[in-house]
Amino acid sequence: MTNSTIQADLEQIVNNFTALTIDDKLALLWFVYKKMGQSITPAAPGAAETEIAEGLYNQVKELSHQEQLEVQRNLFTGKDTLISREYGSLSDNTKLLFWYRLAQGMEAEVIIPMPENYELGNKAKELLGNLESMDFEQQITFLRKLV
Repeated sequence: MTNSTIQADLEQIVNNFTALTIDDKLALLWFVYKKMGQSITPAAPGAAETEIAEGLYNQVKELSHQEQLEVQRNLFTGKDTLISREYGSLSDNTKLLFWYRLAQGMEAEVIIPMPENYELGNKAKELLGNLESMDFEQQITFLRKLV
């Protein structure tokens, strides 16, 4: 595959992600963490601003579960909130680290966990399959584009 073909494929997958519902977007990120969390750890941790990501994570952690869910939804809808503005000022790597920490918090049930037996919609399942078939660099590029 040529570089431009790979870029076009990534753009199409990002467009498909953008078309998902907010909750399917959040669920897809959760399933990415569950399926690939060991290989897709925070990308380039040295490039991420760990203290800043941790500070934002701690702000979210202090909220009720319903408020935590609302924060996550707001980040994808672009709603103007203090946390959204702070998040918007982060680098892509720091945003990835923040989402990684949210997933870890969900697993520990400190952050609102995924509902048991949640089923991804068909479009989201297809996107997850596409992501799994990518090489590591493509996966990271895709995730950076999402955040």
